[in-house]
Amino acid sequence: MLSSPKDFKALQERGTFRSHPLLATRVLRTDTGPTRFGLATGRALGSAVVRNRVRRRLREALRQMELRPGWDILVIARPAIVGAEYGAVSQALRRLLTRGGVVGGEGA
Repeated sequence: MLSSPKDFKALQERGTFRSHPLLATRVLRTDTGPTRFGLATGRALGSAVVRNRVRRRLREALRQMELRPGWDILVIARPAIVGAEYGAVSQALRRLLTRGGVVGGEGA
């Protein structure tokens, strides 16, 4: 997991932004060990219970994917994610990370 403010700042400044109606991602190639991720679930999503549920669903979707090593990922949840089915969330996340080069075939 990403935890230091320095890492989040680097993602904000140099990360590549990808967007979807359910969520957005920022990815940054680091080439330093395993892929790390951070989750942003703002109060616009709802109560703490709702935000925690969204974080659990996102972590599970990330667990299901084969992430290439050496990336930092920030996943930003949007309010539409609250009412979305898990399959739609997982598919949107996979599409964004594939476009960002974190998930996919050989190369990159």
